[in-house]
Amino acid sequence: MLLYLVDYLMTLDSGFRVFQYLTFRAILGALTALIFSFMIGPSMIRRLSNNNIGQNVRECGPESHFDKAGTPTMGGTLILVAIAFSTLLWADLSNRYIWTVLLVTMGFGVIGFIDDYKKIKLGNSDGLSAKAKFFWQWVIAIAAAVFLYQTATVPAETQYIVPFFKEVKIDLDWFYVVITSLMIVGFSNAVNLTDGLDGLAIMPTVMVAAALGIFAYLSGHANFSEYLAIPFLPKSGELFVFSATLTGAGLGFLWFNTYPAMVFMGDVGALALGAALGVLAVLVRQELVLLIMGGVFVMETASVIVQVISFKLTGKRVFRMAPIHHHFELKGWPEPRVIVRFWIITVILVLIGLATLKLR
Repeated sequence: MLLYLVDYLMTLDSGFRVFQYLTFRAILGALTALIFSFMIGPSMIRRLSNNNIGQNVRECGPESHFDKAGTPTMGGTLILVAIAFSTLLWADLSNRYIWTVLLVTMGFGVIGFIDDYKKIKLGNSDGLSAKAKFFWQWVIAIAAAVFLYQTATVPAETQYIVPFFKEVKIDLDWFYVVITSLMIVGFSNAVNLTDGLDGLAIMPTVMVAAALGIFAYLSGHANFSEYLAIPFLPKSGELFVFSATLTGAGLGFLWFNTYPAMVFMGDVGALALGAALGVLAVLVRQELVLLIMGGVFVMETASVIVQVISFKLTGKRVFRMAPIHHHFELKGWPEPRVIVRFWIITVILVLIGLATLKLR
């Protein structure tokens, strides 16, 4: 939004040109989202508490979580507002990548908001039915995938890129829509499954988003992309601004969500942030790298799948409880230990993901 103002201000003083620089706008976007979260967070938490918008804890969950009942939830609304405000302020609003990732993120946020609202209104942990939740997730994901496919301007936008190999580029054609939809819906629910401990989901989300922002910046730069042998995607660099605002908003939320949490993000935040990561990875053509960097989310999802399949086939459980972070809790790990160790794992995986930029 401010880019339009900058165009005018540059006619008065060339010094305003600095606001056109992508890296400068990304930094300002992150700081804006962070400061916005610090300023709005306390009042939002008070309002959630005053309106009795508190967490419902499942009776089948670990006993250590029972004392969390009543903690304000739906704090993900703060993240989404901070992201939207900062992105609209500092990003180039003529860029279709920006509108795609922003609308998908907010769309999944609406689904999560309705789910959280139903949980609170009905006083149970069921919320929106699984059928309705998945239906609308697929609607949004497929709509975004079809739009991106039809508006692709270069072949690389719809090719499957395999890390570690310079020349392996698979033309997906309409299968691009399938992969894109799976990435968005899959990662949305993966982050949602991970959001079970204070700060467990938000910090890995921040780290992965920041790394995808680096990929976006490099992919949108012709010289860097050629040097690193990654696909050149014109105008994708603008996603660096969105990644920065997500990073700032996430860190701002972590200020209130760190153990012991003052507020939980709820499905409104988890579903939206997971979808955002999925879209970012698709747009910069790094789906496989996302699976590496987001290994914690993949591990959490896999643990649930394995647990369900094992119990249905054999009547036995592989883990004491799924998702797997509950397994470690029941083994006696204190909650902060589980959280920080999962963060450390994410740091390692993100570094491996970034290393694929040179190992080709």
